[in-house]
Amino acid sequence: MTTILQVNQLSVSFYSREQEVEAVRKVSFAVRAGETLGIVGESGSGKSVTARTIMGLLPTPPAKVKSGEIWFQGKELTRKSELEMEEIRGRDIGMIFQDPMSSLNPTMRIGRQIEESLTKHRKLRREDAQREAIEMLKLVGIPNPETRYFQYPHEFSGGMRQRAMIAIALACRPSLLIADEPTTSLDVTIQAQILNQMKEIQRKLGTSIILITHDLGVVAGMCDRVVVMKDGEVVETGTTEEIFASPQHPYTVRLLHALPRLNEKKRPKPISSVIRAADSIPLLEVRSLRQHFQLGEGRVIKAVNDISFDIRAGETLGIVGESGSGKTTAGRTILRLNEATSGDILYRGIPISRLNRKEMKMLRRRMQIIFQDPYSSLDPRLRVVDIIGEALDLHRMVSGKQQRQRRVEELLELVGLQAAHAMRYPHEFSGGQRQRIGIARALAVEPEFIVCDEPLSALDVSIQAQIVNLMEELQQRLGLTYLFIAHDLAMVKHISDRVAVMYRGKIVELAESEELYSNPLHAYTKSLLSAIPVPDPAVESRKTYERRADSSLEDPYGLEHSRFVEVQPGHWLAVSLRS
Repeated sequence: MTTILQVNQLSVSFYSREQEVEAVRKVSFAVRAGETLGIVGESGSGKSVTARTIMGLLPTPPAKVKSGEIWFQGKELTRKSELEMEEIRGRDIGMIFQDPMSSLNPTMRIGRQIEESLTKHRKLRREDAQREAIEMLKLVGIPNPETRYFQYPHEFSGGMRQRAMIAIALACRPSLLIADEPTTSLDVTIQAQILNQMKEIQRKLGTSIILITHDLGVVAGMCDRVVVMKDGEVVETGTTEEIFASPQHPYTVRLLHALPRLNEKKRPKPISSVIRAADSIPLLEVRSLRQHFQLGEGRVIKAVNDISFDIRAGETLGIVGESGSGKTTAGRTILRLNEATSGDILYRGIPISRLNRKEMKMLRRRMQIIFQDPYSSLDPRLRVVDIIGEALDLHRMVSGKQQRQRRVEELLELVGLQAAHAMRYPHEFSGGQRQRIGIARALAVEPEFIVCDEPLSALDVSIQAQIVNLMEELQQRLGLTYLFIAHDLAMVKHISDRVAVMYRGKIVELAESEELYSNPLHAYTKSLLSAIPVPDPAVESRKTYERRADSSLEDPYGLEHSRFVEVQPGHWLAVSLRS
């Protein structure tokens, strides 16, 4: 096959205060016509810097291409001026960014943003560009494209915003598409739809794709060849089958084994923990909980719509489902960060909705939360000692600065950080280290119960494994009880004793972890499990990403006309009354 992109010995550095950071070191690879090349590695490995260098998007200064060449269709890109690169970007090379919300202009309609590229590079008239933009929206699978054309980014869901980004990137039919972590923040079913869409478009247009990701399941299903990067260098290159069947570099081996797989047996907990969880009375009881949001003009969002469950002391209950299913709202309502519309929440038999402010403050020592985003949940203006110490001060758990400092250092060491880290600011830490600080803050007040709200979604695979192992170790040492909210079903299976599946504000299935994964009963649970990409090319080559739930249907699983019944001992299911 013809080589359309050749990167030779590329080295890129960033300069700050006379300090040089080598982000990319002597990287070489090629992309052939019509193929998908995967670039994998952890944050900081140089994947995105390489992609942005190809696109000519690195700010100079502080960035500088020290050496190497990038040849694209006979043109050497590192020597092109900004004006020349403007002609290549969008027309010959398109790019899909990781976060569509920050990449799309919030003040412009989606259709106009697609038109920009068409009028600039293809010189189309306004009416022709509008017609072509609507066709692109249709091509990427956005329903009602004639209506969606006139809407703004905030009126699109996360999955549809990513589809709109694909439409913009492909509007001029580029020869090469660079997709930088295009599905990291999406749920498994939406991820499956996006990847399926990219495959279909590649088949129709013959576009070559560079797919940057840390999800090896996605690589197995999408890529022909794989480049593995670590610390700015390429450590291994090969076909997808070779990399997965016989990895040569220790780092590649570690990536492949970092996360548990659905077909792996769940590791049993120590006997003491199992006995404690099985024999104890419920620590938390949720009864007919509802959380409705009034939008005005009679419109109501039923974010949580009549859910009930118990959590026993020492247990981990996982809640899974797509974005918008009500997982996070349920967790925040249980902690009374949102006031429930109706229903009861009992903590050790105490109805917490009836507690006054002083009583609730005392209870908050027992109930804490770990937030999803370790970047936005830590105050950037405070040192770590004050971020963690704030909770100690609020609940008067220490007396004097020395005791406070000592307790903060103990907590940092407990979560695998160093005492010296106490005097640093959040921006001086990696994402995994920030999440450890968030865990240390939650543990500061010695809680019994912690709501873990998507604590892994912003982290790389190997860092995710470290955080999960840390949380399991802390649970055993401190007797913690977790409500673990996530959309990564393989990880939820690994860490949870029981799993509840949420869809449109309802729990549609609740069962022991191993039982639910080996014998799912509800159609929605089956659709979630079937959409998970498996890090095995042989498996992924037999799978077809399908749109499992038709979002155009008002209630595809009949949940508005259903009831909750125990179909097997300990296995609860929402059964549709329509059928």
